Amino acid sequence: MDLYAQQRGMRNMRQAAMQRGVIAILDIGTSKIACLVLRFDGPDQFGEAEGVGSMAGQSSFKVIGVGTTRSRGVRFGEIETLQETERAIRTAVQGAQKMANVRVDHVIACLSGARPRSYGLDGAIDLQDDVVTEQDVARVLSACDIPDIGEGREVLHAQPVNFALDHRTGLSDPRGQVGNRLATDMHLLTVDAASLQTVLHCIKRCDLELAGLASSAYVSGISSLVEDEQELGAACVDLGGGSTGVSIFIKKHMIYADSVRLGGDAITSDISKGLQVPLAQAERIKSVHGGVVATGMDDRDIIDIGSDCGDWERDRRTVSRSELIGIMRPRVEEILEDVRARLDAAGFEHLPSQQIVLTGGSSQIPGLDGLASKILGQQVRLGRPLRVQGLPQAATGSAFSSAVGLCLFAAHPQDEWWDFEIPNDRYPARSLKRAVKWFRDNW
Repeated sequence: MDLYAQQRGMRNMRQAAMQRGVIAILDIGTSKIACLVLRFDGPDQFGEAEGVGSMAGQSSFKVIGVGTTRSRGVRFGEIETLQETERAIRTAVQGAQKMANVRVDHVIACLSGARPRSYGLDGAIDLQDDVVTEQDVARVLSACDIPDIGEGREVLHAQPVNFALDHRTGLSDPRGQVGNRLATDMHLLTVDAASLQTVLHCIKRCDLELAGLASSAYVSGISSLVEDEQELGAACVDLGGGSTGVSIFIKKHMIYADSVRLGGDAITSDISKGLQVPLAQAERIKSVHGGVVATGMDDRDIIDIGSDCGDWERDRRTVSRSELIGIMRPRVEEILEDVRARLDAAGFEHLPSQQIVLTGGSSQIPGLDGLASKILGQQVRLGRPLRVQGLPQAATGSAFSSAVGLCLFAAHPQDEWWDFEIPNDRYPARSLKRAVKWFRDNW
């Protein structure tokens, strides 16, 4: 089934679930799977505001249940072993349902891998009447030339980021305004279709209905960047377990997203190999003693490494903290260099403000912000999820940026092209191939 039609169905399903009052958020990550249950109290003071900006039909909500579990069967942000991931999702959802004391059928999910690619499109039309209508917005979106996104790719986000009416540009919602010629800029994000279908299939097997999909790089940016950063231009770097998401925002819209297939798990793996300890112990050493900036004190800071065999007297080793930093720093530098390359490719240096916000579980390594500002060459700060009340203390850390961002994405949906009735003959270039195939099959 075409993802465009599926996304339309999901948006309707989400509205129905929000009217019933309860919906679940599912963050499928490489290191943890988190589920939050939201209760909606109906539209807030904006009323049923229709808008192409981020003000479209806002609703106020409260987090009433949280469940997390260690992720299984996920690598680089993509599902590898379906049965294990299904079990982990069920565990997280059941934990959240138990805490909320309510059953949920609809979930909104986000995925971090799937090799995202960004495209900037533009289109323009002459208006039939003087006043811009909903149909005109649909026509101008359909006038954007869709690039050949390649076989096996699907569109995950397609958001209008700017409208221009005659000589006036920078409009967030042109409907009802008077003019002759309407133009738009649109951001298109495509992902690997196979990874996406695996996520859809896995959620279906958990007896859940999918009411929305988002890229975790996008939702991390929504929750971690403050209003001014979203307006003036900023990048959000989400350092996760299996992959690092990069997103760039300006004028409150995402204009670029990508991911680096390296994350905190690569650092843990390096420690495991370097110190010859099991992965679980390497993770603990990283969390308790890790860092990326060595000082004179670190040579004397000795870390005790126990053995697996249980012979506590004979088989105990020690390692200095400076040796541990020597193992961790090269990998952290490699991740940041890859992020730098992605930002350069996106033309980040041309934005008026060049703030970079680090978030995600791996951003908590001590000294990381100092090293990042050296490599990325900008003002860098550590970000935590903002703007959501009622979160338990355990879910307020930067590791929950994408889960909290997904709550905001659910409550304040940004209009995408499937919210408009795009004329069938204009829907992407593949429609022509589809027509040819239909003729070949039926004649």
